[in-house]
Amino acid sequence: MSDSAEAISKRNAELVRRYLRVFETKQVAEFEELVDEDVLVHGAGLHRQGRHYPEGSVLTPGLSNCRVQVDDLFAAGDRVTVAFTLTYTHDRSGRDLTMTGVKSYRLRNGRIVEFWGETDLYGLLRQAGLVPDQIPPF
Repeated sequence: MSDSAEAISKRNAELVRRYLRVFETKQVAEFEELVDEDVLVHGAGLHRQGRHYPEGSVLTPGLSNCRVQVDDLFAAGDRVTVAFTLTYTHDRSGRDLTMTGVKSYRLRNGRIVEFWGETDLYGLLRQAGLVPDQIPPF
């Protein structure tokens, strides 16, 4: 007997929550269990393949003490969509910086195989004083 659609959705939602917790724990070895080695990653105008891309996002230099807040989560079958807020400590200034984002994950056989998403990197860089408050005209 196969799992119900509700059970599959619930299991996939929990897997994505575990994935997001790695941003707090920095235990990227856990990705071996959660993320397919050849995961497809789409966002910021880029299309990449490989688990090392999300691992690199977790280990961002200059930002530590990440706290993840799941603002909204919707799971249906093999898809999970999450709106979230990441709060980091900016190592140079000691200030908290926040970045919001939305990601949509596709799962197969208990692993993330593809995801799409956008994060407010400009807002994070603005808070760190690395870009101007106003976007210059194009």
